[in-house]
Amino acid sequence: MELPAKFEDAQVRVKKLANAPSTDDLLALYAFYKQATAGDATGSRPGMFDLKGRAKFDAWAKVKGTSKDDAMTKYVALVDRLGG
Repeated sequence: MELPAKFEDAQVRVKKLANAPSTDDLLALYAFYKQATAGDATGSRPGMFDLKGRAKFDAWAKVKGTSKDDAMTKYVALVDRLGG
């Protein structure tokens, strides 16, 4: 199976996980997904009262410079590790 197909499959499998991922794992999944689909984080960091948005933006910004293929690979590996 090629990488884009594995990535799409992982997106389906992550929704069927038996146990909810930890907050850190959810943020990592979000960051790798956004990096793979949209590239580097853009825009300004959400304000201090938007804690969830701020955490998501920060997680995405941490993977800045990661290639699309590398982000897909890391997303798939994380889903596999979570049992998806």
